[in-house]
Amino acid sequence: MTTMVTVRFATDEDAATVGALLHDFNTEFESPTPGAAFFGERFAELLRRDDVLVVLAEDAGKAVAFAFLTLRPTPYYRGPLAQLEELYVRPAVRDEGIGTRVLTAAIDEVRRRGAGEMHINVDEIDHDTRRFYERHGFVNIEPGEDYRMLCYLREL
Repeated sequence: MTTMVTVRFATDEDAATVGALLHDFNTEFESPTPGAAFFGERFAELLRRDDVLVVLAEDAGKAVAFAFLTLRPTPYYRGPLAQLEELYVRPAVRDEGIGTRVLTAAIDEVRRRGAGEMHINVDEIDHDTRRFYERHGFVNIEPGEDYRMLCYLREL
């Protein structure tokens, strides 16, 4: 049970903390991870950028959740398009509204920065996560009823 959860925007001083959260997220869901130290180094760079936003939730000073967003130009809006890259809440504090608080802070900030849209990619089989985002006003925009849009990747 949470005591006093605070939600704030991360700075480059929080890089190691955010890196550890992302590593734990990947480990929990059995995704490849280069390790917390590598992620910490990357976030030390990323958190200095104007087109990157990280929301951090802390319970009694201990990091329990984060959201990582990027902003990019788009011809469809005068402001940027926001992409929610990651949102993670530690298992011990799930279902306590922390994810909602983190997501709300992220939405409010990207809206303040002029974003016209926020995109999120969710695995089709992840029904709990899909319900979470739908509950917060997100809609699935699959382009057709008889096919799915595929996401291709090429490592460079």
